[in-house]
Amino acid sequence: MKAVLRGLGVAAGLVLLPLIGVKIRGYPVTRYLEFPPLTRYVEHAGFSWPAFVVLTLLGLALVVPMVRVLVRAWADRPRSKPARPFPAWGWFGVVFTAAAWVLAWNRFPWFAPLQRFTFTPLWLGYIVLVNALAYRRTGACMMTARPRFFLALFPVSAVFWWYFEYLNRFVQNWYYTGVEHISPLQYFIEATLPFSTVLPAVLGTCEFLGSVFGRRPAASEPSSGRPAPAVLLLAVAALGLAFLAVWPDMLFPLLWISPLLVLSAMRMLSDRPFLDPGPDGSAARRAALFAASALICGFFWEMWNFHSLARWVYAVPFVNRFHLFEMPLLGFAGYLPFGLECALIGDAVGAWIRKNDE
Repeated sequence: MKAVLRGLGVAAGLVLLPLIGVKIRGYPVTRYLEFPPLTRYVEHAGFSWPAFVVLTLLGLALVVPMVRVLVRAWADRPRSKPARPFPAWGWFGVVFTAAAWVLAWNRFPWFAPLQRFTFTPLWLGYIVLVNALAYRRTGACMMTARPRFFLALFPVSAVFWWYFEYLNRFVQNWYYTGVEHISPLQYFIEATLPFSTVLPAVLGTCEFLGSVFGRRPAASEPSSGRPAPAVLLLAVAALGLAFLAVWPDMLFPLLWISPLLVLSAMRMLSDRPFLDPGPDGSAARRAALFAASALICGFFWEMWNFHSLARWVYAVPFVNRFHLFEMPLLGFAGYLPFGLECALIGDAVGAWIRKNDE
């Protein structure tokens, strides 16, 4: 019960803190709760070379350690043959994804009533495919070895991504086209379906990468929670969330970082490490794998979005140049902390299932 109450308190804080900044600035709260979100009320700063250089250096500070860890993991990987042939259901994933891709990027008149719903089939096919790749390498995957965990990820994923949609209302870094004439219920359904595939896609990709970059089991890295740093992380995250609406151009990266600080701090206050180690005993390697997995998924999210009918467009301050698909190149750095958030939520879902099995 204490854990439930603590979780509800954290959830309430995550929702209410951004509204504090709205009240500080004296903005109308109603526009931040508009559904579907249609009003464009944040005026973003233009491109800035100094800001671009600074954010590039910060991005490299995240990317370089991740690449170094993955290079070491590749060099240390065990040499082994695939455990199983590529399964027949994996080929179904390949065909299903290819068919959904063709439908998503074309405008066949006969398919017009379903054209807006192609993003979800694309990701369902991708999820099946990465599970099949992991199954081929190790003989197991989430779909076959942990079906309850796998299925639980879908509803949790929808709630998880809806929160980032909520935070985006305070900075308006992206917006959706073609939602002006649909009802709130229709918008909720059309959005929730693809949102539900986020966690299964990232965790499935990480499972596959883990089978490629994994190493032989080793002793776990020693780590423990530290209450003092955890309180500091919570304070920084709370301030960041509270002032998102006050300085949206300056604080927009905190949209991705603040939730990570909150999740990490809550684990540390429970005397748990920042991130559970992987099967090889290394938390650093697991963190790098999740960051890389989110980046890979991010590439496909942006690519498949590019020619889809229901799509999003970016409005990012200071760095809105040098696009890869719709995304400014530096915007891909946001996927790195997002991958760790996916890991922490996945760990929480797994712990909840194990606890209920006891």
